[in-house]
Amino acid sequence: MKLTDEQWAVVRHDRGHARVAAVAGAGKTTTLVARVLHLLAQGVPARRILVLMFNRAAREDFTAKLAAMASPGQSLPEVRTFHSIGHRLNQSLTRWGWLSPRELLTADWQRERLLRQAVQHCLGGSDEATRDAALDTERLEALGNFCDLVKAEMTSATEFYERMDFGPDTRHFIDAYEHFEALLEQHGRMTYADLLFRPLRCLESSEEARARVQGFLDHVIIDEYQDINEAQQRLLAVLAGTHADVMAVGDANQCIYEWRGARPDYMLERFEATFGQATDYPLSTTFRHGHALALTANHAIRGNRRRPDQLCVAAPQNPVTTIDAGQGAGRLVEELQAWQQRGRPLQQACVLVRNWTLSVAVQLQLLRAGIPFRLAREERYVFRLPLVQALAGYLRLSRDARLLHDPAHLLLLLSQPTSFVARERLQALALHLAQTQSWPGRQDALLDSLKPAQRRTLKRRWELLCELPRLGRLAPARLLEIVVERLDAEKVLKRAAARREKGEEDVRLLDVLIEQADDLALAPEELAKRQRQPMQQGDGALITTVHGAKGLEWPLVALWGMNEEDFPYYSKDNPLDEERLEEERRLFYVAITRAQDRLLILHDSGEHRPSRFLAESAWQDGNRVARALVEQQAGPVEVNVPSLVGRYLSAVGSEIAVEAASRQEALQPAAVAEPTATYRPGQHVHHDVFGNGEILVVEGDPDNPVIDVRFVHAGRRRLIARRSPIEVLQGGSPA
Repeated sequence: MKLTDEQWAVVRHDRGHARVAAVAGAGKTTTLVARVLHLLAQGVPARRILVLMFNRAAREDFTAKLAAMASPGQSLPEVRTFHSIGHRLNQSLTRWGWLSPRELLTADWQRERLLRQAVQHCLGGSDEATRDAALDTERLEALGNFCDLVKAEMTSATEFYERMDFGPDTRHFIDAYEHFEALLEQHGRMTYADLLFRPLRCLESSEEARARVQGFLDHVIIDEYQDINEAQQRLLAVLAGTHADVMAVGDANQCIYEWRGARPDYMLERFEATFGQATDYPLSTTFRHGHALALTANHAIRGNRRRPDQLCVAAPQNPVTTIDAGQGAGRLVEELQAWQQRGRPLQQACVLVRNWTLSVAVQLQLLRAGIPFRLAREERYVFRLPLVQALAGYLRLSRDARLLHDPAHLLLLLSQPTSFVARERLQALALHLAQTQSWPGRQDALLDSLKPAQRRTLKRRWELLCELPRLGRLAPARLLEIVVERLDAEKVLKRAAARREKGEEDVRLLDVLIEQADDLALAPEELAKRQRQPMQQGDGALITTVHGAKGLEWPLVALWGMNEEDFPYYSKDNPLDEERLEEERRLFYVAITRAQDRLLILHDSGEHRPSRFLAESAWQDGNRVARALVEQQAGPVEVNVPSLVGRYLSAVGSEIAVEAASRQEALQPAAVAEPTATYRPGQHVHHDVFGNGEILVVEGDPDNPVIDVRFVHAGRRRLIARRSPIEVLQGGSPA
C-alpha cells in the first residue's frame, strides 16, 4: 500500500489517544483502512475495534474498501454510524431493564402528527390565526429541529431556547417540547435523536449500567470528528471508558454544522479535555486539486483564529487546477458552455450556493440558456416554490383581468405571502370574490371568524388585485416592487419564519425575484409548461448547497452568490460577530475545496458588493505561484502574503523566491493583522476589488470603523475597514 510519511505515522500510531488533522482530500479513508489492518496484524481482535462513521454512505464506502484490502476470510471489526450504535444500545439497555421499550418513528408523517398534537395542546387557548401559523409545515419542521437540538446539546428546552435566536411567535416551542416528550412516552415511540439521548442519560446516571457496556473495546476510531456534538462526544467517552484508545480524525476548518450542535472546540480543545492527552498527527497533503487551489484555501482560512496551524499542500501528481472570478449569470453560462465545447460532460460540473434562495437566479438563467441542470433537492425547483408561483401569478393578473374570476388563481394570491388565515376560509373567500367581484359585507358570515387585522389584510390584498390590471404596462420589476410594498411582504415573511435566518432568506428571495422579474413574466402557456416541467435528467450540471456538498468533489465547481451579506451571510438585524464570521469562512473553505480541475467564483451584478472572501483568498496569487511552479520560474514571484507562500513553497521543496507585492502585506485579513492605519474622511485608499477611492464617512469603533468610500469605478460602498482588503494611499489623487 502506497502511503505518504504522514499517513504511515497515523497507521503505525502506538499507544494512547490520537488526534488526526486531515485537510480536504487527504485520503482519510485509505489511511484509516490501513490503520485498521495494521491493528489486526498486531493481533488486536476485530471485536475489540469500533469504527464510527457519520452517515450510512460513508460507512458503506469504508466497509467496502476495508473488505477489498483485507485478506480473504479475515475477521473485520464493526463499522457503525452513531445512529446504529445508539440503536444497539437502546435494544441492550431495554433488554436489561434499564430503559422502557420504545419504537422508532421512521416516517416523517408520524413525527409531524405528534408535533402537531403538541402544538395544539400548548396553543389550545390561542386564536385560530396563531394556531394556524404554528401548525404551518415549515414551523412544525423548525419545532422538530428544536427538539432534536435540545437532546443533542444535552440541555433543557428553556436554556436552549434562550441561547438560540429563534423567530417571533416561537415561544411555545418550550412547552411544545415538553408535551412532545410526554406524547412519545405515552405512545412508546422515540425519534432518531433519542437513539443517543435515551441511552446516554441512562448510562451517565447508572454506574451499574455503564459497567455492562464498558471494557469491551481497545480501539475506537471516529471519522469527521469536527462534526461531533455534545451528546455524541459524551457517549463516546462512556463507551471508551478508561481502557480504549480513541483516534479522532477530522478537520476543524471544515466544521460547518454549528446549527446541528457541532463546534470546532470539540476537535481543537475538548477532545483532550474529555479523553486526556493525545498525540497529534497532520495529514497535510491533498490528492484532490493543484497548487493554485491549495494556496487559495490556505489564504482563505488564515483569517480564522480558531483553526489548526496547518498548511494544505497539493500532491505532485494532482491536476493543474485553475481559478477564476467573474460577475453575473452570463459568466456562469459561458463557463458551462465552454466546458461542453471542450468535450467535458455537464455531469462533471457543480454550481454551489450558500443557501437555496441564491439558486433561484441560477436556475432561471440556465433555463433561459437551455443548459440542463439537476437539483440536489427537487422541491427547490424555482417554479415549484409557492412564493415564486404567487409573484408570477400577480404578474399574470396584471396582463389578464379575467383571472379575477378564477377562484384557484385568487386563492393562490390570497395565500402567498401568507395572510395567517386558514386555507379553508381563504378558499371560501376566493370563491365569493370570483363570483361577485366585490368584498363581502360587514355582517357576512365569511368574515365572522376573522380578527380585525386579518380582515384589513385580506381587504387590502383584494383591492390590490383589482388594481393590478390597470398597472399592466409597467415593467415587470417595477410592478413586483409595488406588489411587495403594498403587501408589506418583507414584514410578513419575517413574521412567518420560525428562524430569523429563514425569514431573511425569504426576504432575499423577494430581491432575487424582482431582479429576475422578466423570467417570471412569461406567457401563460410557457409558465404552465415550466411549472409542470420535471427535473432534468442526469446529463445536467448539479446545483446544490455548500452544506450538501460536504465530502464530495467535482472537476468543475462554480461558486455562485459571492456577495457581501450573502456569503458571508448577515444583515442589519443579524450582524456578524467574530464567531459567526469564522463559521462563514469555514463554509467558504469547504466550498472552494470541492473543485478538482477548475474553480469559478461568481458574484452578482448590480449593486451587490463582492464578498470579502474573494480578496482574502488571494486566488490570483494562487494562480501565479502555481504557474511559477509548473514553469520552474527562477525570478521572484510577487504575492500579497510572502510568509504564507514562502512556507508553502518550502513544504513542496521549491526554491522559488517570493517578495511582497507593491502594497506590502497590508492586505492581510483583519483577524491576523494588527491595526496599521487611522481612517478619516478625505483619505485616498486602494481596494483589491474596487480600485482607488476616497473616504467620505467614518463611523463606529476607531480601531475598526465602518467607512463609506466613493470609488472611481465602483461608486459609493460601505465597508468594515479591518475586514476589507484596503490600503491607505500616501498622498495623491484617487483618480
